[in-house]
Amino acid sequence: MDKIIYVIGIGEDGAGGLTPQSLSRVQESEVLFGGERQLSFFSRYSGEKIVLQGGMEAFADKLEGLYRERQTVVLASGDPLFYGIAGFLVRRFGPQHVEVVPHYSSVQLAFARLGDSWQDAELVSLHGRPITGLAQRIDGRHKVALLTDPVNNPAFIAAYLLEFGMLEYEAFVCERLGGPEEVCRFWELDKMARHDFAPLNVVILRRKPESTAGVRRGFAYPDEAFEQRKPEKGLITKREVRALVLSELNLAENAVVWDIGSGSGAIAVECARIARFGRVFALEKERVNLPTMEANRRKFRADYTIVHSKAPEGLDKLPDPDAVFIGGSGGELADIIAQSAGRLRPGGVIVVAAITIETLYGSMEALREAGLNPEVTHLQASRGKPIIGMTRLEGMNPVYVVSGTKAEC
Repeated sequence: MDKIIYVIGIGEDGAGGLTPQSLSRVQESEVLFGGERQLSFFSRYSGEKIVLQGGMEAFADKLEGLYRERQTVVLASGDPLFYGIAGFLVRRFGPQHVEVVPHYSSVQLAFARLGDSWQDAELVSLHGRPITGLAQRIDGRHKVALLTDPVNNPAFIAAYLLEFGMLEYEAFVCERLGGPEEVCRFWELDKMARHDFAPLNVVILRRKPESTAGVRRGFAYPDEAFEQRKPEKGLITKREVRALVLSELNLAENAVVWDIGSGSGAIAVECARIARFGRVFALEKERVNLPTMEANRRKFRADYTIVHSKAPEGLDKLPDPDAVFIGGSGGELADIIAQSAGRLRPGGVIVVAAITIETLYGSMEALREAGLNPEVTHLQASRGKPIIGMTRLEGMNPVYVVSGTKAEC
């Protein structure tokens, strides 16, 4: 075992579930790392037991000073390479110094209890991660497996899904998988939201066969699909403009996006569904628009963050963006562009939709001042309208889409 860290997966069945070789590795080691629960399975262990605590870096630093001199084993739940500690250790110490011996993963066991395949499931870890954005990540998926934690527990997950009207899913919750007190059963979301579950659990969501809920595809959704403020409609970036804006934003799946002057939230909706692993912040100064933004957030299952603020106020509280869309500026266009450009990540882009010559000129000047080379597209679109059994074209207001990209470092 010289200069090798053995990372051994272990389940709720404890030492009895290990292979003879893995059990031998543990018994022959001089130092045994693990959580309190895993270490308790080896009450007769004669070496030094060290509880994993204090964060990954602190643990790795301690491990660094031990494994070269003493035979060391690290115990980890299930498959240590599935959202586990092993990947971190391989990156830190190199694959030549780490050998991983996996156990059944919790997800693998849960699907076995369900009696269903899992190669086509969406796998999401909420362990130590915020639930924000889960709605767009899983919307339309047939099967989803969720790793939970004490905050993101099954009841909390159910309440979140109910918020977005995801009633097409039934839940299968497995508690204490692999142990003598294992419980696996189906739940309706409303009952699941009111139940107390054991701390160790896995949640599988499966689309009900009888569900008629449609699957939303594509982007640049029709204007009429969005909730709009009544009786005054029109606070929405029109479909044709949204398509061009989304192309200019060129979002990665993990992008951080600012939608400034969000209005109805249409751009925020589209961005959240494209950047499904990212974060989208929709700033709006008019309180009267907030209910409409919230309605579209839920309707489209686009879990963006609504910020009631007049930009540039409030921007300092947001994470640095990969993309910024400015649909309304409240007379603060130059300051908004300057602050956005200063915070923009390398390779990021600012896009402005301008309907007046003054906004076009101001945005191009502000982008130049910020060191971004502006590009502009004049969009003049027409929509077909019926007229006595025929079709005529009705022109829409022209829009200038201005963009500037920050250089890569």
